[in-house]
Amino acid sequence: MLLKRILTVLGLSAAVLAAPALRAQGAPDEFIRTVSGEVIDAVKADKAIQAGDTKRINALVDEKVMPHVNFQRMTSSAVGRFWRQATPEQQKRLQDEFKVLLVRTYSGALTQVKDHKVQLRPLRAKPEDTEVVVRTEVRGGGEPIQLDYRLEKADGGWKIYDVNVLGVWLVEQYRSSFAQEIGAKGIDGLIASLAEKNKSAAASKS
Repeated sequence: MLLKRILTVLGLSAAVLAAPALRAQGAPDEFIRTVSGEVIDAVKADKAIQAGDTKRINALVDEKVMPHVNFQRMTSSAVGRFWRQATPEQQKRLQDEFKVLLVRTYSGALTQVKDHKVQLRPLRAKPEDTEVVVRTEVRGGGEPIQLDYRLEKADGGWKIYDVNVLGVWLVEQYRSSFAQEIGAKGIDGLIASLAEKNKSAAASKS
């Protein structure tokens, strides 16, 4: 039950991220408010996504979600202090494999979005702030679930670089497991581990 709730929240966070580029302008909480309604409705109306059409879901996430994420910052933060030790080629491979991992996670989560709504909590930020936390609650089917976003303002718009699901920040969660992998097998070991997990997951769905 807890896993299903987490997947539901991740699906809603994916829907929020799937905003058209122009929606990233203006206040960060309004950005979240507008797209959370529009895109969740679109997901609910898509029978293929609800049925678990992997290709359609992956295409949606890859096209609509990832462009609104500062992916380099997310990956470097997840790798932590080891990022500076990685070569440019290793950094590229880490980003590539981490992207596949997140796309796969969001793809599975989108199928869990049902009759849920996102309610914003008061924004604690100044108009001139370029980094903010937008706090929300997911309502529907039980107790409200915490879902928060860390956003940065870049090139006149907002991009997300971390997501808090049920009190756990995604980047921090991965940082702990990545550090263990690198400590045991090095940076190349982490890359190989991520590649193997992604390959196995893809094979299981084929």
